[in-house]
Amino acid sequence: MTGGGSGGPSGAEREAAIALACLVEPATPGVTEMVAEFGVEEALARVRAKRPSRQVAGRVDPEDTPALVDQMSRRGVRVLLPGDLEFPSQLLDLSEPPLALWVRGPLDLRVAALRSVAVVGARACTAYGERATAILAGGLAEQGWAVVSGGAFGIDAAAHRAALGVGGPTIAVMACGIDIAYPRSHDALFARIADAGLMISELPPGSQPLKHRFLARNRVIAALSRGTVVVEAARRSGAMATASRALELGREVMAVPGPITSMASSGTNRLLHETAARAVSEPSEVTALLLADANNPPAAEPHAQVGVGSAISDPRLAGLPAEVRAVLEVLPGRGGRTVEVIAERAGLAPTVCLAHLGLLEIVGLARRGHSGWRRMQ
Repeated sequence: MTGGGSGGPSGAEREAAIALACLVEPATPGVTEMVAEFGVEEALARVRAKRPSRQVAGRVDPEDTPALVDQMSRRGVRVLLPGDLEFPSQLLDLSEPPLALWVRGPLDLRVAALRSVAVVGARACTAYGERATAILAGGLAEQGWAVVSGGAFGIDAAAHRAALGVGGPTIAVMACGIDIAYPRSHDALFARIADAGLMISELPPGSQPLKHRFLARNRVIAALSRGTVVVEAARRSGAMATASRALELGREVMAVPGPITSMASSGTNRLLHETAARAVSEPSEVTALLLADANNPPAAEPHAQVGVGSAISDPRLAGLPAEVRAVLEVLPGRGGRTVEVIAERAGLAPTVCLAHLGLLEIVGLARRGHSGWRRMQ
């Protein structure tokens, strides 16, 4: 079975965990506690014994789970479970974290999420909102921040396109199965994201985009990202729900101020007046807030120790994936190199290389200057 590497469940336990994720809706209360108390195999048996129709997330029988995983693996989709090395640990901040994630794309989700920011907003956005999104998301992606959004019309799509437009990383969190293009007209956009970034869903393939699944999806966007930027949003909207969850989780929440006469900005203006959200208008303001505690950046999570023959000896190297170390190896100590040159020398795609450079910057091993990227001593 395809997974996220060593460290997570394997064998029958892994099959049971994926089958359970196929049977219960995302964020179903009590499932996490049940797994913790009885184990995943017993939890699966208990859910199957009850199996009310409202709990069924997809139409996958537990006996068919291995075949589904193999089928999706042939299409470039991998399954991550809590405990897998690629599964982002910040999702465990949720009271009911995803039981599984179906992932497609070349980036390492754990690494990309360490330096990620959600950019969300109204589906029926204005020209002002679309332009603000292009400036913010494009600028953030250009600096190696993974732009996270939900793939919807309006601000979401503008955020993904802006990141792709500068060759930066982007992550689309879906409210349906990863094999379903919703909205259908975004099929080409999703294909581009899967080629250069990441498509993820906690719903099994074949799951339709039902209304309640968007709210569940929003909690993943909020937890996955280090901060959330709301560009435009009505007072009652999915983007505001994402911001609310981010605030509950202690994440940084930011909003783009808008005209007081614009309904599309009524939610963002309310965030600024009634919550701890901060006003932002350019990428540097976003990064300043996210990196305010620069002396205590988030440490790299445990990862398989793979040596690359580096002569560099630094405790900050502990736990870094081999690909990230390979990028560090080709960074100059003085001057700078472009992402394209670094990617070519490290044997990686530029988008993947940029995400790794972002992680190296977070742990204090790399810096981006006017002449390009260089290694920090």
